[in-house]
Amino acid sequence: MKICLISEGAYPHVTGGVSSWIQSIITQMPEHDFIVYSISAKELKGAKPKYTLPPNLIELREIHLGDYLDQAIVTGKRYKLTEAERLAFLSLMSNRQNDWDVLFNFFTSGRIDSVMNFLGSKDFYDIVTILCEKRFMQVPFTDMFWALRSMLLPLFVCIDQKVPVADVYHSVSTGYAGVLGALAKYQYGKPLLITEHGIYTREREEEIIKSSWIKGYFKDVWIDYFYSLSNCAYQYADDVSTLFEGNREIQLELGCPPNKTFLIPNGIDVARFSPELRATRPGIHIGAIVRVVPIKDIKTMLQAFALVQETFPDSNFYIIGPLDEDEDYYDECLDLIDTLDLQNVHFTGPVNVTDYLTFMDILVLSSISEGQPLVILEALAMEIPFVSTDVGGCRELLEGPEDHYGPAGATVPVMHFHLLALEIIKLIERPESRMTYGQNGRERVLNHYKLHMMIDRYKSYYEKGERHGRNRISTEASV
Repeated sequence: MKICLISEGAYPHVTGGVSSWIQSIITQMPEHDFIVYSISAKELKGAKPKYTLPPNLIELREIHLGDYLDQAIVTGKRYKLTEAERLAFLSLMSNRQNDWDVLFNFFTSGRIDSVMNFLGSKDFYDIVTILCEKRFMQVPFTDMFWALRSMLLPLFVCIDQKVPVADVYHSVSTGYAGVLGALAKYQYGKPLLITEHGIYTREREEEIIKSSWIKGYFKDVWIDYFYSLSNCAYQYADDVSTLFEGNREIQLELGCPPNKTFLIPNGIDVARFSPELRATRPGIHIGAIVRVVPIKDIKTMLQAFALVQETFPDSNFYIIGPLDEDEDYYDECLDLIDTLDLQNVHFTGPVNVTDYLTFMDILVLSSISEGQPLVILEALAMEIPFVSTDVGGCRELLEGPEDHYGPAGATVPVMHFHLLALEIIKLIERPESRMTYGQNGRERVLNHYKLHMMIDRYKSYYEKGERHGRNRISTEASV
């Protein structure tokens, strides 16, 4: 069977939970061939993969969104849009519901010679004019034109592609990856699965609300746009999986049909994360396995550690993970360390994580948004207690979904560094609690979050989808 995984901004050039998940899916199913269709920024073009590409990854196809900005533009063309097409484009810019069949047909019909030419066409100019007259009369036309152009360019670049042919399509989010999966379903009629680790629409909404570069009157336009992309993915998907019940409830709020939703929790290879590998070191060792990027909120972590260090001066803090994804943010973190006069802070860069797990006393996560973090599962498998912000599935992992194992750590509100510090200090002061929490966590992982459990569920899904696709083709041929 040939399976096409569609991802955005992750594998194989960015490490982290989603990329590790993709690597596990491919390596654990050697009997199937995989294509990874990856959407990423231009800056990653030609970058060396951060993962060893498995032999059953038969094709890695990438869309680099920034490439199209270098194209020459022929302005003022006409594409003879039908009334249905004009309405579909207008709805895409102003409504959460849209006729995606019409848009997909337009981009796959061969009528468009260049995405950039279309965005510079008289047709696009007319559509923006109508939108301004109906909804945004107070907004300068040029501001609206260029804002919509920048908003729609990545989408149009994606759906102007020829999607690889496969037996099953699996988009690893909604957003652009979800729309590409929907395009594949439209073109080939093959099964489409959507898996959401975090809820893409809500994450983008949070970013837009906090952003300084999007002006107030454009924020609603951007938010509606991302809701429209999610609605497209949910509409075309045969099934929509996520990692835990809290995410599923949000999917239902966003309009995903209940009969399409189901849960497949993450899983890890517990044999790689045994407490027998651990060895104590003098002092206190607190770690965070994390990419140094704003959504992980490293600054809150550092502020919390400053309070911990006031009580325990010999404590050490390790930020374990890549430093190069947002170099400006990394520099800001270094400046904050100087401002707080912090000692014993170690940025490791890319390393073998297991080497550090062997001597960690406590692990920490201060993210603003998460799905179901693999790093928590790995720590618990090593019997290391965890303190996390209460985001995504973190509380469920640490406290259990009404199970009997007991707590494996604590959760605190986002950006409350003093509460994060308080929970860390409690665990430092109570070594017996650290031991109990660690044992509780390992039991939870062994019974609910093993890698083979996750893989078996996806295998069953792929095989069911492929059989369904064959049967549908056979039925259509007989008719």
